[in-house]
Amino acid sequence: MTKLSIPHDAFVFVGDGRKALFLRNEGDEKFPNLRTEHVVVDDNPPAREQGTDAPGRAFAGTGARRSSVEQTDWHMIEEQRFAKDAAAALHRLVRDRKVKALVIAAPPKTLAELRRALHSEVKTRVVAEIDKDLTKLPLYEIEKHLAA
Repeated sequence: MTKLSIPHDAFVFVGDGRKALFLRNEGDEKFPNLRTEHVVVDDNPPAREQGTDAPGRAFAGTGARRSSVEQTDWHMIEEQRFAKDAAAALHRLVRDRKVKALVIAAPPKTLAELRRALHSEVKTRVVAEIDKDLTKLPLYEIEKHLAA
């Protein structure tokens, strides 16, 4: 694997479906120096706290056949919405700040949601994708993971 090169003034998005860090490289490609530009934290309690109803029942025509309907995972739905909002924020960032390079680091599920929601203009700026959750790490640890 080749070493990831993050150009000067490139942006790094680190997100996990609940928290998003928008970082900018003030250093150069050899020695990245990430600075926090913006942090978004979503209030997304566990699914058990978001939905209180029991799963519904589906009845098939006449007779006694019935089955339960899978319970809605409100937590997952909120994470999908958060990924769409993050993709919209990345589009605004690329458009307004004329971002030339973008690195995205997110867990696999969040990364998949982001890929689906990213605008084509943003997709052309993505220089690397890292399928790892780095949101709970301090900046110097994020820099180490990206430089490894």
